[in-house]
Amino acid sequence: MTDSNSQFLTPVGGDRQSPDTDREAISEQIARLAQTPEQFRQIDTFMKRRTHMSQASELALTNSTYASYILNHGFELGKLGDVSNINNLRTHFANTPNGMDAPLTLEIGFGMGDSLIEMAKNNPEHNFVGIEVHEPGIGRIAYIAHELGLQNLKVLSGDAIALLSNLPDEHLDAIQLYFPDPWQKKRHYKRRFVTTHRMEIVARTLKIGGTFHAATDWEHYALWMLEVLDNMSILENISGQGNFTPRPAFRPQTKFEKRGLDYGRTSWDLMYRKTQNPND
Repeated sequence: MTDSNSQFLTPVGGDRQSPDTDREAISEQIARLAQTPEQFRQIDTFMKRRTHMSQASELALTNSTYASYILNHGFELGKLGDVSNINNLRTHFANTPNGMDAPLTLEIGFGMGDSLIEMAKNNPEHNFVGIEVHEPGIGRIAYIAHELGLQNLKVLSGDAIALLSNLPDEHLDAIQLYFPDPWQKKRHYKRRFVTTHRMEIVARTLKIGGTFHAATDWEHYALWMLEVLDNMSILENISGQGNFTPRPAFRPQTKFEKRGLDYGRTSWDLMYRKTQNPND
């Protein structure tokens, strides 16, 4: 292990940290979770919250003008969108300049959508889909995408695991998970998106050579993700086993992240490449 990588080995700094960041304890917690009955692991990784919705967001959610941007447009507000009939994301780009065969990224939990909009603008030959549970962000990103004339961006409301379970094998070029809910209380660890069980579902949908990229500002979750992902044989840590990845230039910093840096908080990126299929 070289000195050049040592700066990425151990998270330091930050003021939103769990007191329990012992790596052996984290390994034990993950192992215990994996041993729990499957029905107790089949729970939501999100909590749907009521938040203020702007007029623009509400317009995008209810007006058919924006239907081309929201794959399940017309879902009942206040309820989770249905994804049961969405089993191929590429077909939704068939009539766009990029077509169905362009590189395709799925972002899970895009919040208010600022970074996803920025990435779609900066990569016009790349298609993007975002899935979220909170209507204000879904409506906002659809409204802005329409105003900007972006044809390489689609969003939808729904449970990301349910969507991923519907998709074909090797369907996606990249999956992004930026600043997911850390579910910091021990009794809520089972709700964390990054568990071995859920990441097996994620990895199945990635092409060989496709990437999973996560970022968090919660130290315990950063170490938790490193432990889970480094122990999946079908994924390769791009920065080397045990290492975090410097924030890549293509991931825009969020306003919250920038504000956190001003207060001494740290963010950690993890990037993995799919190297094989589960049965290879």
